Amino acid sequence: MIEEKSEKKIKIGLPKGSLQEHTFKIFRLAGFDIKILPRSYILNFDDSEIEGFLLRPQEIPKYVEEGKLDAGISGEDWITETKAKIIKVCDLKYAKKDIKKVKWVLAVPEKSEIKSIKDLEGKTISTEVVNIVKDYFKIKKIKVEIKFSFGATEVKPPRFADAIVDLTETGTSLKAHNLKVLDTVFESSSVLLANKNSWQDNWKKEKIRNLVILLKSAVESEDIIGLATHVPKEKLAKVLKILPPWENPTIVRISGTNLYDVRFTSHRIAARELLPKLKRMGCGGLVEFPLDKAIR
Repeated sequence: MIEEKSEKKIKIGLPKGSLQEHTFKIFRLAGFDIKILPRSYILNFDDSEIEGFLLRPQEIPKYVEEGKLDAGISGEDWITETKAKIIKVCDLKYAKKDIKKVKWVLAVPEKSEIKSIKDLEGKTISTEVVNIVKDYFKIKKIKVEIKFSFGATEVKPPRFADAIVDLTETGTSLKAHNLKVLDTVFESSSVLLANKNSWQDNWKKEKIRNLVILLKSAVESEDIIGLATHVPKEKLAKVLKILPPWENPTIVRISGTNLYDVRFTSHRIAARELLPKLKRMGCGGLVEFPLDKAIR
């Protein structure tokens, strides 16, 4: 008997551009294989229940709102900028390269006479996020002229604008263009969003929620590693005291020895201090291994 393929699908949009590489990495860690068809915006998932599209993150929130997509990944910034009416399912807490937020910052030339945001009264601001900037200056009660930038925003001042609001992750580009930051206007990270009607469909909601579990565990695994070590019986109590407070290690007596095999997870940075401590305490067989998923 030939098994019929399910006709049930969710349509999901993934961000093209700066978020693309990290997004594909997260999906790969979550267990999905995605192929991009040549010269196409269509994505082939190895899951027959997912139909994928590669789109600009600026477009995804509106396509989700309109029902052209059931779900998508975009930045909190573009959800706010487009004022899309969607369901924010979860914050995936990653940016272009790392697990952190990116910032839209207000910047002026280093040699500018503008020293504070109050000095921008009546000045011109160039940015790609016009609505976000409008709301920012409205709260500050400062009147400015806001001009949309089609890109290369950091080169606009001082000839084409007095100041800019631009996206930064490391600040390197701003420094390279001799710009100084006056304030942070908006912080953003990647968000999984869903169409309101799709969220009312039990099957689609369950599919999206399952996706959330896998993606969040993949994001967390980037910062979490597995560790294993052999601990002498007389050292076990002291070793357990220095392990991460949220950790419940697996402890197994090694047959025929006075050693215990202890396995646990740790934040990658914390392990740099933890591993030498364990070695000095007499632990042996120290092994570090990556995790594709970290579901807690």
